[in-house]
Parts: sequence; C-alpha cells; structure tokens
Amino acid sequence: MPGLSRKSATRTRPNDNAAPSDPKVAAAFSSYPKRLREKLLVLRRLILDTAKRTAGVGELEETLKWGQVSYLTSESKSGSTIRIDQVKAEPDRYAIYFHCQTNLVDTFRELYPELTYVGNRCILLDAADELPKDELRHCVGLALTYHLNRRKTTSRSSR
Repeated sequence: MPGLSRKSATRTRPNDNAAPSDPKVAAAFSSYPKRLREKLLVLRRLILDTAKRTAGVGELEETLKWGQVSYLTSESKSGSTIRIDQVKAEPDRYAIYFHCQTNLVDTFRELYPELTYVGNRCILLDAADELPKDELRHCVGLALTYHLNRRKTTSRSSR
C-alpha cells in the first residue's frame, strides 16, 4: 500500500510472536493462500526472533512497503529493510527481499550457495520445501545489522 502514512505503521516488539497488530499488515497476511500464509508467518516469527536475539537491533517496525510486509529498524537504524511476499508469477513460491543496492544478497550467495536467489534482490523459497531456518536466521541477522556493521567498518578504516 504505497500511501501508508508513518502514523499507521505499527512498531512491533521483536519478541511479539502474536498476530500483527496493524490491520493493514494483518490483511496482507490474510490475503495469501493458507499454505503460503503459514510459511510467511513462520518467516515473520523467524525475523522477529532474530531481531530479539541480535545485539544493537532494538525494536522493529512492521509495516507495508510497496504492498509487501516489511520490517524496518526505525529505532536503531542498525539495518536494511527486509520485505516478505508471495512471488506473483509463481503462486507456490515466496521470497525474502533485501535492498538491492546493498551487498547483502551477494554475501548470502557466497555463504549459502545452496539457496536460490533472484539477482541481488531476494532469496526465493518454495512452499513445498522445509524452511532453511539456520541459514535464513544468519542472513536476516546480517540484514538487520547492515548499517551497524558498515559504521564499525568505516570507523576502523578511518583510524
């Protein structure tokens, strides 16, 4: 929903595994076919759990960006936005999207060549497959600390 105002966005605490409190986010999840919705909700819990366990991330904002459920580190500014959605052209597939102007997906590809990627935008997942939780936790952690890690690298290189 491109016209979503900042006021209608919901800040979701990283330990909040309940249903989304923002009605627009809840409606987005409800719009998916059951099997895909279940997979996306597991992915949502993985993102929230990873944020809770990752130092420096703080509270996440759960909202819609470009009509996709999105997770932002608005409070700490530690990371890059993560989005999740069904792949429109392939109804049994879904993806976790990352900012395409980062090196995140290239990094993930080096670490986990067994995963399926689309360009420098996303990790592609199939509803029939088991979710690669350990790999995704690591990737999500790297995305949620992307700016934090870049700041550390920049301050070390300027010494």
